[in-house]
Amino acid sequence: MTANWELQNCCNHDQVTFLVTIGVFTLVILLLWRTVLLTPFKLITVFLHEASHALACKLTCGQVEGMQVHANEGGVTQTRGGAYWLILPAGYLGSSFWGMALVLASTNLVTARIAAGCLAVSLFVVLFVAKNWTLRGLCIGFIIFLAIIWILQEKTKVHILRCNEQFVFSLRSFECPFTDIYDDLISRRVNSSDAEKFAELCPCPCNGVAWGVVWGMISFIFLCGAMYLGLVILS
Repeated sequence: MTANWELQNCCNHDQVTFLVTIGVFTLVILLLWRTVLLTPFKLITVFLHEASHALACKLTCGQVEGMQVHANEGGVTQTRGGAYWLILPAGYLGSSFWGMALVLASTNLVTARIAAGCLAVSLFVVLFVAKNWTLRGLCIGFIIFLAIIWILQEKTKVHILRCNEQFVFSLRSFECPFTDIYDDLISRRVNSSDAEKFAELCPCPCNGVAWGVVWGMISFIFLCGAMYLGLVILS
């Protein structure tokens, strides 16, 4: 079957449902941003951020010595060796990439199951390098949460597995420019942020804000790419 790259005759029922779901989730996230209701999901995006650092470290032959996620929505990954200039941006860009992968997986039930299984396995693996109980509790709690959603998906008429992945994508897409860039680099300038460290490492005359904006633009490209490819898949 030929892919409908031009999105001719858009939009069918599945495409409209896809767009409306992402739109509604984004609106809900905007309204509830400062409430505790979103905290568990915010922490899972912090987990994706730190896990991306860890993965970049391992792929560049480094060693991950520990990982932490804090209740204040911060996190740190302790690494030794590896390509530091790849490890630093991996948090911003890697988590955005995983968000894109989740929303593309949500377009099909089989791939949604695979994505949920991969996320559960990654949470289980991180349990062995977690250095604080916030991260351990997050891993255990979200594994249980995914198991409950999986059971509901398979045994009842409550089919929310795909919606859960779309919600995490919407949250990550909103959180990257708002938290990672605005909060860390503009409103309160966290000097230890990834972008500030990368600015010190990079020889070009860019400060942390500039790198944060660049990474935010790349993340926005991931967002647009995910929406476009999702519509192509559903066409």
